[in-house]
Amino acid sequence: MKIFKYSLCLLLVFTIMSCTKKQDTLVVEVYETSASGNQLTKITEFPKGETVDTIHLLPEKTFQKITGIGGSFTESSASLLQRLSKENRDKIIEAYFGETGARYSLTRTHIASCDFSLTNYTYATDEGDVELTNFSIDEDRDDLIPMIKDALAVSKDGFNIVASPWTAPPWMKDNKAYVGGKLLPEYYESFALYFSKYIDAYKTEGIDIWGLTPVNEPHGNGNNWESMHFSPEEETDFVQNYLGPKLEADGKGAINILGYDQNRAGIKEWVDVMYKDEASSKYYAGTAIHWYESTYDYFPEDLQYAHNKSPDKYLIETEGCVDSEIPKWRDDEWYWSKEATDWGWDWASDKDKHLHPKYAPVNRYARDIIGCLNNWVDGWIDWNMVLDKQGGPNWFENWCVAPVIVDPDNDEVYFTPIFYTMVHFSRYIRPNAMIIGVHKTDDSLMVTAAKNPDGSIAVVLLNEGNTAKNFSLTLDKKTINIRVNEQAIQTIIIPTKTK
Repeated sequence: MKIFKYSLCLLLVFTIMSCTKKQDTLVVEVYETSASGNQLTKITEFPKGETVDTIHLLPEKTFQKITGIGGSFTESSASLLQRLSKENRDKIIEAYFGETGARYSLTRTHIASCDFSLTNYTYATDEGDVELTNFSIDEDRDDLIPMIKDALAVSKDGFNIVASPWTAPPWMKDNKAYVGGKLLPEYYESFALYFSKYIDAYKTEGIDIWGLTPVNEPHGNGNNWESMHFSPEEETDFVQNYLGPKLEADGKGAINILGYDQNRAGIKEWVDVMYKDEASSKYYAGTAIHWYESTYDYFPEDLQYAHNKSPDKYLIETEGCVDSEIPKWRDDEWYWSKEATDWGWDWASDKDKHLHPKYAPVNRYARDIIGCLNNWVDGWIDWNMVLDKQGGPNWFENWCVAPVIVDPDNDEVYFTPIFYTMVHFSRYIRPNAMIIGVHKTDDSLMVTAAKNPDGSIAVVLLNEGNTAKNFSLTLDKKTINIRVNEQAIQTIIIPTKTK
């Protein structure tokens, strides 16, 4: 009997020791950008504090595959680079595309002019030239094409380009103007040819186009700068019966046509038409969206609706920026403060005014990217990569902010906190990464996670609050205690083969 009791005691001791055995430590690298001054700073020591919350990674639960993350080539950005010293031009291109920089993998550019061009221009100037015999991209040769080529030269993995026209050549439209109006049906075929010639012309320059949108912002922009109106039915008719068949006939069937290309709140109406049936869906590779509907709401229900309507197609954010603001020069604090206003602060209707409060630019970027990645968006593209201290150049004086601001007259460059925010995602979440499941106990933290093709896992989190947070990060049976500062973004990398 005594032997039995002694054995039972030993069993209980070993069981308790086994249950309370310290979990294996998870090996991680942590990088932080914060209002307190961190700029992608590597964090190796964490102040002690009570850890009551957890972030548990669920790699077995997978969602969408990432297409890429990046920004846009515009004539405004490219012309500014031409005015800088070679040293600063190279510095900016390396920062965006080099191995030591953001490693942008998905980009956008405009087909002919947009508001962020120096003037209005088109590639087909001869009215009535339906065969586009005098089509020319010469307007792009001084700045836009060189910027793209410089980026390609330093990008180790390369990047994809989505190209969008803001309008058809004015002579193809009912109002014969760059701004507003509709594409006349008798020119649908010529406009489809316009895209095909553009793809060929850029390929001759050594630049491959990965995707197209039929037009930027088909609802228009208040008739302020280049625009052309399409209804969902009109655009789908153009894609289904003209653009898609033309690209296919010209051997360009692999080009990805992304429909819509405007704010998320209108996406339901569009995908209902785009993906109505097999015929309407055939040439659409996916849907493009913008963020200007709100300064804080990323519209998760609308994103989920669009995904569910056609789960196998792309859902890509093709434009977002701090609009209606003149950039603050070398004032990091402003980018973390709720002082920015957007177009809706002044112009939104009364019923939509609540969607446009003041906001902190860094938080808006991080919130939106995390919110998108957690709701089936597979690509996220920022707008201008480089602007000047005025927020241009812009022929309409539609001033905006870019991650990199330059003073070309004095050959100075300012990498804003928005730049570092973008790097937290683009450098560490690579093309073909899979978004994975996350369970967290602190609702005030925004978190997304992706498993990269090399097996590494990137976790990006945002702490908008004014208090630092302690949490444990767990993967399988390994864990580590981490602290994120107040008003901070962290990227946590779990290298390959940590199991």
